[in-house]
Amino acid sequence: MEKINLTEKFSQFTEHYSPKIAGELNGQMVKLVKFQGPFVWHHHDNEDELFYVVKGNFDMEFRDRTVTINEGEFIIVPRGVEHRPNAKEEVQVVLFEPGTTLNTGNVKNFRMSFVFMSLNCFLKQKTK
Repeated sequence: MEKINLTEKFSQFTEHYSPKIAGELNGQMVKLVKFQGPFVWHHHDNEDELFYVVKGNFDMEFRDRTVTINEGEFIIVPRGVEHRPNAKEEVQVVLFEPGTTLNTGNVKNFRMSFVFMSLNCFLKQKTK
C-alpha cells in the first residue's frame, strides 16, 4: 500500500488525452489525465465514467447542454450518454472507470488508448 501524491504524479507527464493508471480498485481504474481543447464526441456502451477535476476546469459537453466542472468538483457520465470533454486551458483530471474503458468509447481514431501506462512503471523508468 502506497499513498499517491497527485501533484507529483501529474508533474511526471505532459501529454494531453493520454490517461495514466495511478491505481486499481475492485476492477476499477484510477487514471490521471491532462487535456486541453475539445476531445471527440463519443459514448461508452457498458461503462459509466467519473471525472474529478484536480486543477483547472473544463466543460463537459452533451448534445443538449454543457456543464462546467470546476476544481474540486466531479461529474459522472452514465453509460450510453454521448459527451465531449472540452477545456479552454489545460486541466488535470482523475478518471474513475472500469479497466476495460477506452477513452474514445465507441469512436475509433488516433486518440484511442488501448493500453494505459501505469504511472508506477512510468516513474520507475524515468528514475533509471
